[in-house]
Amino acid sequence: MAESPSPATHGTAKLRALTLGALGVVYGDIGTSPLYTLRECFTQGGFATDPETTLGILSLIFWALVVVVTVKYVVFIMRADNQGEGGILALTALALRGMRPGHRKTKAVMAAGIIGAALFYGDAVITPAISVLSAVEGLSVAAPVFDRFVLPITLTILVLLFVVQRYGTARVGSLFGPVMVVWFLVLAALGLAQIVQEPQVLEALLPTHAVRMLADHGWHGFLLLGAVVLAVTGGEALYADMGHFGRFPIRIAWFGLVLPSLLLCYFGQGALILREPIAIENPFFHLAPDWAQLPLVALATAATVIASQAVISGAFSMTRQAMHLRYLPRMEVRHTSAHEIGQIYLPAINWFLLAGVVLLVIVFQSSTNLAAAYGIAVTGTMVATTALAYKVARRLGRWPLVPAILALAGFLSVDLAFFGANLLKVADGGWFPLLVAAAVFWLMMTWRRGRVVLRERLAESGMPMDLFLDRVKGGSVPRVPGTAVFLTSSARGLPPSLLHNLKHNKVLHERVVLLTVETEDVPYVPAADRFQVTPYTAGFFRVIAHYGFMDEPDIPNALLERRIPGLPFDPMDTTYFVSRETLIPSSRPDLPRWQELVFIALSKLSGSASEYFRIPPGRVVELGMQIEI
Repeated sequence: MAESPSPATHGTAKLRALTLGALGVVYGDIGTSPLYTLRECFTQGGFATDPETTLGILSLIFWALVVVVTVKYVVFIMRADNQGEGGILALTALALRGMRPGHRKTKAVMAAGIIGAALFYGDAVITPAISVLSAVEGLSVAAPVFDRFVLPITLTILVLLFVVQRYGTARVGSLFGPVMVVWFLVLAALGLAQIVQEPQVLEALLPTHAVRMLADHGWHGFLLLGAVVLAVTGGEALYADMGHFGRFPIRIAWFGLVLPSLLLCYFGQGALILREPIAIENPFFHLAPDWAQLPLVALATAATVIASQAVISGAFSMTRQAMHLRYLPRMEVRHTSAHEIGQIYLPAINWFLLAGVVLLVIVFQSSTNLAAAYGIAVTGTMVATTALAYKVARRLGRWPLVPAILALAGFLSVDLAFFGANLLKVADGGWFPLLVAAAVFWLMMTWRRGRVVLRERLAESGMPMDLFLDRVKGGSVPRVPGTAVFLTSSARGLPPSLLHNLKHNKVLHERVVLLTVETEDVPYVPAADRFQVTPYTAGFFRVIAHYGFMDEPDIPNALLERRIPGLPFDPMDTTYFVSRETLIPSSRPDLPRWQELVFIALSKLSGSASEYFRIPPGRVVELGMQIEI
C-alpha cells in the first residue's frame, strides 16, 4: 500500500507551485525589460559605445536593480503587508488605520494613495504597448523585410489579447510559469555566452563606474536615469501581487532565477557592445545567432504577452479594490473562473485600456519613442509607495524615528532622482501616462466627494428613528408577512427608500432589516465578524455587514449563513429594496458646477447595487427618487 505524502512534501509542492506562479505573473514586466533598456540608455542620451560609458551604464543598471528592487521592495516594502495583501491601495488602507476622518494628515495620506493608484493606470496602458512592440521589432533584426509588418502584427496581437480577456486566463495561466522559466533561462544562457568572451564587462559590478558615469556627464548623466529606470519597471508588481503568492515564493523566485538571469542578460549585452559596438541597434536580439533569432522573437512575444496579461489583470484587481473602497463607481464585474476568486473581467476597464494601448502604438510607432513616455508613471507610484511605507513603519511597525527617517531619505532620494529625470521627458511622450493618471485621479476625487455630498442630501430628508418606531408600534401602519431588507449607505437614521416605499405602498413587512455594507481597511473580514446586529422594537433590525476590500460581497448568502437570532431568513420570503437615485443639478451645489455634472454622469454609469451585492433580480424592488445635489 502506497504511503500518503507527508505534510513536508505537501508544503514543498505548494511552495514550488507558488514560486512557479510568481514567475509567470509577478515578473513578466521586469523580465521583459532587457528587450529595450540598454539600447535606450545609449540612444536617449546620445552616448558613445566606448568601454568606459558601457561599463558606467551597466553599473547604474546593476545598482538600480540592487537598491530599488532588491533592497527596497523585496527586503523592506514587502514587510508592510495588510493581512498578507500588498499594493498601493492596500498600503493606503494600512496607513489610514487609526487616523481621524477629515483630518489634514488623513487627507494627505489618502491623496498619496489615490495618486499612486491613478499612476498605475498610466503604467497599465503603456506596458503592453512597449513590451509587445519591442518584441515584434525583433523581426526587423532577423529579417529586415518584415520591418513594414511590425506595427500591424503588434496591433493584431494586442487587440487579440484584450478581446480574449472576457473568457478568462485560467486555462492558459498554467502555462505562464513554465514559459517564463524558459524565458529567464534563455536570458541567462545568451548573456553568459557573451560574458565568457568579454569578461572585462564584470568590472561594472563596482559602484565606482556608476558614480563616475554620473559625475563625468553631469546633466546628461542625470537625464540617463530616465532610461536606467526602465530596468526596474515592474518592481511595484512584486509588492502588488504579494497577496496572490506570498512573500516567500516571490523572494525565492527573485533571488533564485530572476535577478541572476537579468544581470547575466544585461552584462551579456554590454559584453557584446564592447566587442561589436554596431550591435547597439538592438543588442538583445543580436545576442542570439542568426538561426535562433526567429525562435527568440516568438519566445519574446510570448513573454511580453504574459507581461501584458499581468498588468491587465492588475488593473482589474486595482479597480475592484477602488470600487470596494468607494473611490470609483460600481462597474460590471464578471468572474471568469469558478475556482479562482481573483479571475475577474471588467469590460469597461478592458476597453479603456485597449483604446489607450492602440492609440499609443499608432502615435508613437516604435518602442524607442514609447520608451520616452515610459517610466514617469512607475516612478511616481514608487515615490507614493515609499512615503506611505514610512507612515506604516512609524505608526504600525513601531520603527524608531531615526531609522525610519534614514530609510525614508535613502529610498526617497533614489525615487525622486528617477522621477525627476523622467519628468524632463514629459514633452517627448511622458505627458500621455500623466494625462491618464490625472484623469483617473480627478474622477476618483470627484466620485468620493460627490458620494459624501449625496449622503448629506439623503440625511436631510430623513426621519428620527424613535419617532418612526413609535408610529409603527401604534398600529397605524399595516404589516404584511415576510422580511424586507432595505439597503442604505448610512448606518444612522432611516433610509429614504423605506419612507418612499411606505409613502406609496402604505405597508411594512413583518420584519424590516436596515442593511449597511461597510468596507474595512483590511483585505478580508472573517465570516464570524461579518455582521453587527442591533435589534429594535416592532420587528426592526439594524445590520451592518463588514467586508474587506478584497472580499466579494454576497449579501443573500451571508445572511443565510449568519442565522441572526429573532430574524429567520428565508430567501424565498425576503424582498430587497434598493434605491435608484436620479441626480439633478442643484441651485445651491456643494460641488463646483463642472464637478457636479461629472458626478451626475458617473452616477448614471454606475452599476446596479443588486448586481454588485449578488442579490437575485427576482427578489429586488428598485425605488426611484430624484435628488438635487
